[in-house]
Amino acid sequence: MSQEKTSNPLVPIAIVVSIPVLVCLIIMLTDQGIERSLLWAAIKTGIILIVLGGALSFGVSRLSERNGSR
Repeated sequence: MSQEKTSNPLVPIAIVVSIPVLVCLIIMLTDQGIERSLLWAAIKTGIILIVLGGALSFGVSRLSERNGSR
């Protein structure tokens, strides 16, 4: 008997989204005309947006779970 491993459907989406982000990060690190303060501001903004998106997603999933059990 072969047991199929169920994979998380978010993994392929995360890979597709992370590729352009990594390319932009590499370009910002290697280009001499970009200031480092701009790079760090972009990284901080990205982290804040990811945390906010995760919190909103978690909150919405909890609300839908609570409303769906009625």
